[in-house]
Amino acid sequence: MLNVLFVCSQNKLRSPTAEQVFADWPGVATASAGINHDAQVPVSPELLEWAGLILVMEPRHRNKLSSKFKPYLRDKRVVCLNIPDDFEFMAPELIELLHRRVPSYLPQ
Repeated sequence: MLNVLFVCSQNKLRSPTAEQVFADWPGVATASAGINHDAQVPVSPELLEWAGLILVMEPRHRNKLSSKFKPYLRDKRVVCLNIPDDFEFMAPELIELLHRRVPSYLPQ
């Protein structure tokens, strides 16, 4: 089982959408969190230890992860999906973009 953590800023729109969209993907367990301290579910050392793959929405999320949680990112694959903060929760355009960018990182 591959544990996949989706990360955005607030954990309100993009990462929770991704978590739901890929929740039923075979061989994958999903979770989501936000990099900001006031996120709905903030990134934590425990979530990073749980994750086998971390998918961030923007380069700044990867940079913030590296600066705040560097010791917990050893041997972790962190991939930037380059998905801007232009979408509402479960927006069809966001789901379509996730379907184009995420599956290549998941078990087939």
